[in-house]
Amino acid sequence: MGLRFLSAGESHGQALISILEGLPSNLEVDIEFINQELRRRQGGYGRGGRMAIEQDKVNILSGVRFGKTTGAPIAIEIKNKDWENWQNKMAPFGQKPEDFKDFTRPRPGHADLVGGIKYNQKDLRNVLERASARETASRVAIGAFCKLLLKALNIEIYSYVLSVGEISATPLSDNPSINAKEAEKSIVRFVNPNKDQEVMEYIDKAKEQGESLGGIFEVVAVNVPPGLGSYIQWDKRIDGDIAKAMMSIQAIKGVEIGLGFKGATLFGSKVMDEIGYDNGYMRYSNNLGGTEGGMTNGMPIIVRVAMKPIPTLMNPLRSVDIISKEPIKASKERSDVTAIAAASVVGEAMLSFVIAHHILEKFGADSMEELIIKYNEYLDYVRSF
Repeated sequence: MGLRFLSAGESHGQALISILEGLPSNLEVDIEFINQELRRRQGGYGRGGRMAIEQDKVNILSGVRFGKTTGAPIAIEIKNKDWENWQNKMAPFGQKPEDFKDFTRPRPGHADLVGGIKYNQKDLRNVLERASARETASRVAIGAFCKLLLKALNIEIYSYVLSVGEISATPLSDNPSINAKEAEKSIVRFVNPNKDQEVMEYIDKAKEQGESLGGIFEVVAVNVPPGLGSYIQWDKRIDGDIAKAMMSIQAIKGVEIGLGFKGATLFGSKVMDEIGYDNGYMRYSNNLGGTEGGMTNGMPIIVRVAMKPIPTLMNPLRSVDIISKEPIKASKERSDVTAIAAASVVGEAMLSFVIAHHILEKFGADSMEELIIKYNEYLDYVRSF
């Protein structure tokens, strides 16, 4: 069956709730690792005031006993500390405070207007509260559980930021673990921390102008075995699942695997990864980013993701009041100047989920002991093919 998860909760509601179903039993759960992943998501220069309020930590409600998964669905709660300031404005029952105005000025680039039309909401706060990227805290917690499973199989996930707005950098190494370690030293998770000062000044300038910034990050998975995914149906292709997972992250507008769009400009001989054999099959390059025919091929999975600038601008753009239909300036909400560093951590979580899902779908194990036996047997089979 693989994995599936659901999440619920609003940006300023009481809490974020998520349920993860399908993890095998007896996976050791490192609660500090999960909370550290949440702290990583909250980092990055250019974040807004919300990050000074929230100190995200998980509360495991079910599915874990004495530090190990039981095989039952895992229920996770992340409380919103800001709920203290919003409980009258976001109350499930009762009347809306008279001094709290409806949100009627949709922001270009956000879910506000279309979501209001779709769900017939004249107070667009009912849209933006759920559409908010605050929801990604749940994804990072889910992804942390998946990372723990992958670590048990020696699969590692890394990420780093390649560009912020117009400022870009080339990775310092071909080794993604080295690049990730460098990124952890950077205040914006930049692949080259030596550019931090330049990037911070650039972000400060954008903030002064009431602007926001996007960027590009890269996520890499290493030690992934060949044969995850399938070519037999469109919805079994793992590269399709990866693209969908990344595109589902708020503000993401582009995804490429391996050379991606650059590969479309080259001759085929410059793109295809030639095959060799040295105590097992190998490739002389990884231009295709670890996937062929909808399946992993044993090379590192390399995914680059483009994030648009955040749609909330302190110098707001033109919009229309949905009640009066009069032209106005869009509403302003407390927001980040850029959240590309956080998005890269969310990207790690989503890639972890996709790979863990395909592993469990392929091997169908109910316990970690069973999974490790089946996984190692498969690796032996691959080496002997």
